[in-house]
Amino acid sequence: MKKISIILIVVNTLLLLIYFNYSIAQKEDTLKEGHLVLLELAPVDPRSLMQGDYMMLNYQLSNNVQPDSIPRRGYAVLKLDEQHVGTLQRFQAQKTPLTTGELLIAYTNPTQWRIKIGAESFFFQEGTGERYEKAKYGALKVDNNGNSLLIGLYDENKREIKSK
Repeated sequence: MKKISIILIVVNTLLLLIYFNYSIAQKEDTLKEGHLVLLELAPVDPRSLMQGDYMMLNYQLSNNVQPDSIPRRGYAVLKLDEQHVGTLQRFQAQKTPLTTGELLIAYTNPTQWRIKIGAESFFFQEGTGERYEKAKYGALKVDNNGNSLLIGLYDENKREIKSK
């Protein structure tokens, strides 16, 4: 009985390591191969804008949306301009239909208060928060399945705000 328990623990540990490594590899692929998308940021309650060493992010695409009028999970369909700025076209439950030049970002609507795309917090080095206060765009890398990773913040001139 003790031998079976040890085998189960080892097998479970190996499965977890395989899963985590696979997940990391997927994110690395998204960073390398993903499309750059700049999403306009929307105002957040100033009392919660800076809390410690991170900034809460809200995106313009979630404003003026009636959360109960869209599926709880789905895709925001965006059209990119020549500067990679994404403009919301529509929300849909499935990956299709898509027309030429459209891109998907997966979202969830768990609370019916705000749409979440998985990039709602931006962490930065302690003492550098003032640099990011004037951020106008959140920069994401998006893969063909709609998965996104926040890679930085950009200013009104569409230049990356660096931590120096």
